[in-house]
Amino acid sequence: MALVAVLLVAVMALAGCGGGGEEKDASNSQASNVIKIGVYEPLTGTNAAGGQMTVEGIKLANQLFPEVNGKKVELFIVDNKSEKQEAANAVERLISKEKVDVIIGSYSSSLSMAGGPIAKDAGVPVIGCSPTNPAVTLDNDYYFRVCFIDPFQGTVMANYAVEKLNAKTAAIIQDVQQDYSVGLNNYFEKSFKKLTGNEEAIVAKVNYNSGDKDFSSQLTTVKAKNPDVIFAPGNFMECGILVQKARELGITCPILGGDTWEAEEFLNSVKNTQDIYFSTHFDSEHPVTDMSTKFMEEYQKAYPDKQVNAFGALGFDAYILALDAISKAGSTDHKAIRDALAATKDFKGATGLITLDQNGDATKTAIIKKVEGGKFVYEGKVDPK
Repeated sequence: MALVAVLLVAVMALAGCGGGGEEKDASNSQASNVIKIGVYEPLTGTNAAGGQMTVEGIKLANQLFPEVNGKKVELFIVDNKSEKQEAANAVERLISKEKVDVIIGSYSSSLSMAGGPIAKDAGVPVIGCSPTNPAVTLDNDYYFRVCFIDPFQGTVMANYAVEKLNAKTAAIIQDVQQDYSVGLNNYFEKSFKKLTGNEEAIVAKVNYNSGDKDFSSQLTTVKAKNPDVIFAPGNFMECGILVQKARELGITCPILGGDTWEAEEFLNSVKNTQDIYFSTHFDSEHPVTDMSTKFMEEYQKAYPDKQVNAFGALGFDAYILALDAISKAGSTDHKAIRDALAATKDFKGATGLITLDQNGDATKTAIIKKVEGGKFVYEGKVDPK
């Protein structure tokens, strides 16, 4: 009996140590020498090129700035496969399994909007690189971004069409399955009508679906209306096919798009065409900060066979902004990092000076580029008013 009693005491003591051990492990996780940054980007699927360019920028930043607050920074990268459900799953995995301190992502507004609520409910801060739809950060005080948003981008392109291209009429071609395409077109339409003073200035508005490869019907309808310009922001793959087909059908008016067009896949489709313009976030020949120059130099060293691009620069900026917030927070406390992000003002990034407004959206300059001689060429810039 005495032996049994001794064994029972020993078992109870071990059980007590077990419970205490779990609490200790959790505490050690917080006090570890590793900062965990999660990344959810489309590395496969229709948006893969954009996601891959973004991750290149994030990895480059991690190589250049591998520590913060004296601790090593580790990246946990998850492929959201260009699918909304996978994006939500990726964020859930980064939070519940990897226990990350902050999250970066995602290319595509729709994917960011799918992951956002998961992070909000868990109280984990997220920094978007290039999702421009206003709904990404709407009513989500844990989601921020280093890119400008579509109301500004749509207005920029409408102004360019009216003031630089002397357009009085426009046609709109949109991917109705992409929040980015529909939202940006709506802002362009509103601004274009206001600038021209004509409620009938949009002479055609036609739709297509993600994955479509034949745009003959839509372009035939647009051609019959003879617009001064066409506005057709959407995924780089479909838009490359669409723009090339427009030229083959004899449509010669300028065709305008958004920031997703800055991809080699788009350029390969339209390299021999003229009067193709789009808005973007960065230009390698016109650095705006010391960090712009550093990014360009280091990117060319790391990826000598690739063209410096805006998405790589935005990924780079999201990472260094995350480190800045962690440094100012002085800890990995999620709310402290969130509060530090919300206070961001005149942060020197590769894409320019970044100030986050009350919605967590970046106020910054937009770049206009055109396709010329098989390359993306700087056309001008537009500063926020």
